[in-house]
Amino acid sequence: YSLVGYIKLFVYLLRTKLICPQARIIRFPIDLRGRQYMDFGQHLTTGRGCRLEAFSTSHNKCLLFGNDVQINDYVHISAMERVVIGNNVLMASHIYISDNSHGAYKGDSQSTPDIPPIKRDYYVAPVQIEDNVWIGEGVIIMPGVSVGHGSVIGANSVVTKNIPADSIAVGNPAKVIKTFDTLQSQWIATASRNIL
Repeated sequence: YSLVGYIKLFVYLLRTKLICPQARIIRFPIDLRGRQYMDFGQHLTTGRGCRLEAFSTSHNKCLLFGNDVQINDYVHISAMERVVIGNNVLMASHIYISDNSHGAYKGDSQSTPDIPPIKRDYYVAPVQIEDNVWIGEGVIIMPGVSVGHGSVIGANSVVTKNIPADSIAVGNPAKVIKTFDTLQSQWIATASRNIL
């Protein structure tokens, strides 16, 4: 850090301890919508320009962070039912995670194009990100998805389906390309193990 950087860091630290004493450091600006429906866990670290939204349909906390979570610049998380971020999760910048969408586009009750998107009923399904997950730059995690313990989501991936524990997933839509083999103590390409 430069001298100016250290001064900014000190100001961020002071402001953090005033508004959210259990957090490690919150960098400003930050946009918190529905703060009463959020639980920041212990030792949360945020980058600049984050947007955290919680519009609980049940009036309970619906955006839940575990301990020692670090999210970097311009992360946008939106929760209506339940978004749970586990312990020791690391997120790069420009990530979008949401448990809701304007309209339903599969299943029995689908939205129609004659209704403007802003007026369509919300599709809501919980999101779970388990402990020790690393989410790369520009990732999008869609409603109804679970990302398993210890997994890595590669940069610019779009996660539309569950990712099992101890996996590396990349692409749009994200697909598992490696899994961790505990016996060999290494990441193994899924093609060599005939895993789809």
